[in-house]
Amino acid sequence: MTRKLILRVGAPAAVLAVVAAQLAAPRSQSKVLAAGPIQHIIIMDKENRSFDSMFGRFPGANGTTSFTNAKGRRLSLNHQPDTLLMDVAHSHGEAVKAVDGGRMDRFSFITGAMQNGVDMADSQFQRADIPNYWKYARTFALDDNFFSTVMGPSFANHLFSIAATNDNVDSNVQRLINGEPHPASLELRSWGCDAAELYPTSTTGGTPTVVAQELSSSNTLSYQYPCFSFPSIADTLNAAGVSWKYYAPGYGQPGYQWSTFDAIKNVRYGPSWTTNVVDYSTFPTDAAAGTLPSVSWLVQPGTVSDHAPNSMCAGENWTVQQINAVMSNQALWAHTVIILTWDDFGGFYDHVPPPIGPNGALEFGPRVPAIIISPFAKRGYVDHTFYNFASILKFVEDTYNLPSLNGLDTTSNDLNNALDVNQTPVPPLILPQRVCP
Repeated sequence: MTRKLILRVGAPAAVLAVVAAQLAAPRSQSKVLAAGPIQHIIIMDKENRSFDSMFGRFPGANGTTSFTNAKGRRLSLNHQPDTLLMDVAHSHGEAVKAVDGGRMDRFSFITGAMQNGVDMADSQFQRADIPNYWKYARTFALDDNFFSTVMGPSFANHLFSIAATNDNVDSNVQRLINGEPHPASLELRSWGCDAAELYPTSTTGGTPTVVAQELSSSNTLSYQYPCFSFPSIADTLNAAGVSWKYYAPGYGQPGYQWSTFDAIKNVRYGPSWTTNVVDYSTFPTDAAAGTLPSVSWLVQPGTVSDHAPNSMCAGENWTVQQINAVMSNQALWAHTVIILTWDDFGGFYDHVPPPIGPNGALEFGPRVPAIIISPFAKRGYVDHTFYNFASILKFVEDTYNLPSLNGLDTTSNDLNNALDVNQTPVPPLILPQRVCP
């Protein structure tokens, strides 16, 4: 790998109708409606779980309950507890180490894998540990061939979920000290254009101290201030008059680093920042009132994000609360597709080698779970279609007849194989929250 200190500063000067006949359509703020019965798409982007760590035991899915270690021995995956002692590392470098050229045999070498003498990287939940996620998967459609777009952590993948590109970012936002990156992501409360408002913009020489690392297809590293000018789905939605909101923690709140439109310059410093990027806590109220826009993203604070070492039970309860709010509004539910997914592998084992993408140095990463929850989701269906995060944008584009962003969305499959708009609609599945360990 070639390490070239290439710095590109982009901070602004100011720091810088199957069901339609049965139920009344919910109120939507959109000027343009989808041609078919799907009127609302909700994207729930949770944190850091691989497919096998959650659904390796799921009937009919391409999962496993065992792994091969670096010595070639086949061992049973350990039983993962509700909480861990620490996070398991999941940077680009750690992912490359674990995948090991497709051998998928070095997850135990990841930093943080061994906890109290137990290999937590090579572990998985059982059905009883995640009963409500399991019920969603059994009732609706589970994708078992959905890969994280980038072999790396949250920020790199989140950009693909809103722009179908990420300028070759392979890391979370980091500190740059004496020309070298120092991953201190959990200390950084902003991963976007306003990062410099929380941290010094430059050293004496004018070099940014908060950067995203980029890895070219030729394995050259460079660094850029995390404020990007490439087009995003916000541009095409706004141009078409399709309403949207990004429900996320606000400035200074835990989880704000996952509010990814903060890293898109024309959103962060344009009118959409105040009209379309809103507090995550308003999502259930909007759902109950029937005022959700045509496209919604829902991002959560860390303690309920499913991100290790936090409680998986607490995260599942929060997810159930949000989905119950949608399903409790019959008119809203009748026209909605919820895409529930996890943003990267989180350092946890998966047995399927990721395919090679357009930038072979970055794409793709290990599989992550994705559940398509909708009255139109094929009942109890396991979808083996190849997907990645750009597939979500492809689905949004196809549903609302939007132009392509000319990124990875151009070659990605949409999610329609998991849906059947002509079937008898699947009724709401209101689930109880459970008592956590």
